[in-house]
Amino acid sequence: MYAVVETGGKQYRVQAGDAFRVERLEGEVGQEVVLDKVHMVGGEESTKFGAPWVDGAAVKVEILEQARADKVLVFKYKSKKNERRMRGHRQYYTKIRIKEIVV
Repeated sequence: MYAVVETGGKQYRVQAGDAFRVERLEGEVGQEVVLDKVHMVGGEESTKFGAPWVDGAAVKVEILEQARADKVLVFKYKSKKNERRMRGHRQYYTKIRIKEIVV
């Protein structure tokens, strides 16, 4: 069984056992979180689509890690103007593992 779930403004196709990074979720490491914005649930026998979400569907996930990504450097430069600007950014993320898809 798989599902399409929305979190952090992005959509992910997930199955039980998958582990990946998403935008930061509130919670501690080891805590279970329920994602209830499920757009689609599919399996061997049938597929359910939501408008916009499937009623009663949820995805239970476990938080594995709360961290920050590598630094991304933004360098702006204008030639012949002695104009330079360097900025850095580190995005917060949460690493999760899908435990169960509930329909």
